[in-house]
Amino acid sequence: MERPGHARQGLTLTTIGIVVGIVGALWLNSLIASLLFGVQPTDQATMTAVIATIAIVAAIACALPAFRASRLDPNAVLRTN
Repeated sequence: MERPGHARQGLTLTTIGIVVGIVGALWLNSLIASLLFGVQPTDQATMTAVIATIAIVAAIACALPAFRASRLDPNAVLRTN
């Protein structure tokens, strides 16, 4: 059985966090409504922008170390340990 890559694990955790965040935001709708001015707590554009920002930042945070690791020579790395 093949183990998933670290980037996939990071993005899986990000997806779980986004889903939990959306459920939490909808559950705390009344509290959020009392704190916001001029924006509905279930505003589609705001939620989409926040989710997209979180997903892009998480993808970059997962991809950069994976890209750097892919440029290394496996034989040289194994010899140093």
